[in-house]
Amino acid sequence: MSRRAFAGGAMVALTLGLTACGTVNRPLGHHLDPDGGFGDATRNNIAFHTGELQYGEILGERFANEVPTTINFAFNSATLDENARAILRQQARFIRHFPEVRFSVYGHTDLVGSQAYNQRLGLRRARAAVNYLVSQGIDRSRLEALVSLGETQPIVATQERELRNRRTVTEVTGFVQSHPMVLDGEYARIIYRAYTGAGED
Repeated sequence: MSRRAFAGGAMVALTLGLTACGTVNRPLGHHLDPDGGFGDATRNNIAFHTGELQYGEILGERFANEVPTTINFAFNSATLDENARAILRQQARFIRHFPEVRFSVYGHTDLVGSQAYNQRLGLRRARAAVNYLVSQGIDRSRLEALVSLGETQPIVATQERELRNRRTVTEVTGFVQSHPMVLDGEYARIIYRAYTGAGED
């Protein structure tokens, strides 16, 4: 072997050695998942193959088709008016019928005011809706994620006051993992259970 080839090989080995020293505290394969989302992908893959993801989407569509998912608020307010309470009672009837299912309430605002203030206002709105659902007999643990999206997802992109942007939206977010029907993987029986709006207020 020539001296030049030997020196080149030594430099490559030294470079690889130094590079390895610089990454010794990182898990193997970290460069394939720099944002740490590999676990999410794995969970989604498992949920898809067990049917949980598919049936969650089906029930979410059913909820949106059968029940109003959105309530609106007065400007700079998190107070529920009678129309909002009536809609939440409809949501509660649906939710009570599916004790295996979890829901999230997302709070929104219009674009008036600072982003920080609107984030807090959106959260107050989400909590107001959740508290009312709890008063209707829904276990708070099934309303797992109180989320404020603030002003980040307007329906109408305007800097003016806009009622349609001042809202909460209730959505299906998954299944109660400790429920026997979920443990048995009987998602289809959950989704296709008969539901009627009998006795609506």
